[in-house]
Amino acid sequence: MHNQVDRLHTDQTWDNILYQSEKTRTQSINTFLGHQLRISTEGYGKMNPLDIDEYMSRGGFDALRKALKMERQEVMDEVARSGIRGRGGGGFPTGRKWQLVAAGEDRVKYVICNGDEGDPGAFMDRILLESYPFRVIEGLAIAAYAVGASKGILYVRAEYPQAVIRVRRALEMCREGGLIGQNILGSGFSVEMELFEGAGAFVCGEETALIASIEGRRGFPHLRPPYPAQQGLWGHPTLINNVETLSQIPFIVKEGSEAYARVGTESSKGTKVFALAGKVKHGGLIEVPMGTTLRQIVEEIGGGMEEGETLKAVQTGGPSGGCIPAALCDAEVDFDALNQMGAIMGSGGLVVLSESDCMVDVARYFLQFVSGESCGKCTFCRIGARRMLDLLDKICAGEGTMEDIDKLETLAKGVKKAALCGLGKTAPNPVLSTLRYFRNEYEEHVRGNCRTGSCKRMVQLKVTDDCVGCTKCARCCPADAIPWAPYETHVIDAEKCTLCGLCIDECDFNAIVYENKG
Repeated sequence: MHNQVDRLHTDQTWDNILYQSEKTRTQSINTFLGHQLRISTEGYGKMNPLDIDEYMSRGGFDALRKALKMERQEVMDEVARSGIRGRGGGGFPTGRKWQLVAAGEDRVKYVICNGDEGDPGAFMDRILLESYPFRVIEGLAIAAYAVGASKGILYVRAEYPQAVIRVRRALEMCREGGLIGQNILGSGFSVEMELFEGAGAFVCGEETALIASIEGRRGFPHLRPPYPAQQGLWGHPTLINNVETLSQIPFIVKEGSEAYARVGTESSKGTKVFALAGKVKHGGLIEVPMGTTLRQIVEEIGGGMEEGETLKAVQTGGPSGGCIPAALCDAEVDFDALNQMGAIMGSGGLVVLSESDCMVDVARYFLQFVSGESCGKCTFCRIGARRMLDLLDKICAGEGTMEDIDKLETLAKGVKKAALCGLGKTAPNPVLSTLRYFRNEYEEHVRGNCRTGSCKRMVQLKVTDDCVGCTKCARCCPADAIPWAPYETHVIDAEKCTLCGLCIDECDFNAIVYENKG
C-alpha cells in the first residue's frame, strides 16, 4: 500500500480507535471500516448532511476559497498534476477535460454534475449526493471557476427522491451563504446552479444523451466530434463530471496535487468508491485506495464470502462491466489493469459471485438490462444486443449449439467495435468476459447441464431419499405441486412446479435438489 496523506491517516486512525474502544462493536465492523481510506466520503458518520455550519467547521468550502484566490490556470494545473481520472467509467484524465473546456473561446460555458446513476445494484452517487451534497457542490463550483463557466447544473435521477431533496436544499443554503450566485465570497466570480431531475433512462448517463435530456429532447447520444467540451449544452462548451469526481476536487485543491497523487497506483491516482454487493458477508458503500486488490475488498473489507459459499468471480463496472475470475482477483483496482482483463472500472458497482452462480445466466441478466435500456438509435446496439440476448436465452434453455456460442462471440465483438456510444460499445463486456474465463459453462449448457441449477428451463426439482415425509414442503408450495403425503417420500409434479425454490428453503433435511432435465 502506498504512503498515504498524514491528515487522511489521522482520520483513519481515529476511526479505528473509535470503533475498537467501543466494546459493543464487533471485529467485523472494525475490519470493514479499518481498511478504507476516505476522500469522497470524508467525515463519514460524523456530519449532518444538511448542516452547512458543521461542514464548514470541518474545512468545508476552504478549497473553494483557496481556488478563488488562484489563477484559473493554476487550479486546472493542480487538478492535472493530481492525476485524477474521471470516475464515471471511462477514466478520461479530468485535468485534460477541464483544459479542453477552458480553451473554448465561447464566453458562455456550462458545468454539469452527472448524477444519472442507473446500474443495477449501484448506489455510489446516490449516497454521495444524499450524505455529502455540500462537498459535491463545492467541487462543481471550483470546476466552474477553473473553466470559466457561469452556470452549473446538477443532473440527478428523479428515482433518488432523498438525493433530490437534499441537493435542492443544499443549493438554497449555499445561495443564502454567498457560496454560489453573484460575486461568490467577494471574489468577483459568479456562477448560478440549479437541479435538474432526470427521468431515469440509463442511456442518459452518456454525456451527449444527458445534454439532450436537459435540452428537452429524447436522450439520444450523437456522434462525436464535436465533443461536449467543444459544443455541448445549447451549443456551448460544457464540462461534465461524475458525482464522485467532483467530490474529490476539494481535497486536491485544499491539500495539493502531490498529496492526492501519493494515493493509488502509477496510472490510477486517489481512491475509488464502490457499491459492494453480492455473496459477501458485509456489503455497502466503501472507499478504498486505487491499487487495493479485489481479493482484499472481498476478504478484508467484505468479511469474506457468505457461509457455505466459495468465491467464483467479481463483476465490476455494472451491466457494462466484466466478470473477473477468482484466480485473477489478486489484481489491483486500476483502470488499465481491469481493462486488460476484459472488465471496466465503471462508475463503481462491484458484485461478488460464488460457485452457486451460473456465469451464463449472469451474462444474460446484465445483457437483458442493457438491451432494455438501449435508446435504439444505432442498429448495432438495438438489434445486436437483442440478437445476443436471443442466443443467450436459447443456450440457457438447453437448446443451444456449439455454433451458437461462436455466433455469440462474433456478434459481441462486432457490437463492441461498431456501436455508437459507450453504452453499446460496453454492452458485450459481460458476454465476452464470461466467454473468456468460463467458456466451459457455456459448453456444459449446450450439453444440457447447468451446474448451479440457475437456468430454470434446464432443470427440475427432485425429492431425494433423505425425505422423511414431514409435509413442510407440501404446505408451503404455492402451486400445489407437492401432494399431501405424511410420512412418505414426497413427489413433485413437474407440470405444476414453478421452480420458485420455497420448498428447498423449507426443507430441514436438504432433501430437495435441482437436477438437470437431460
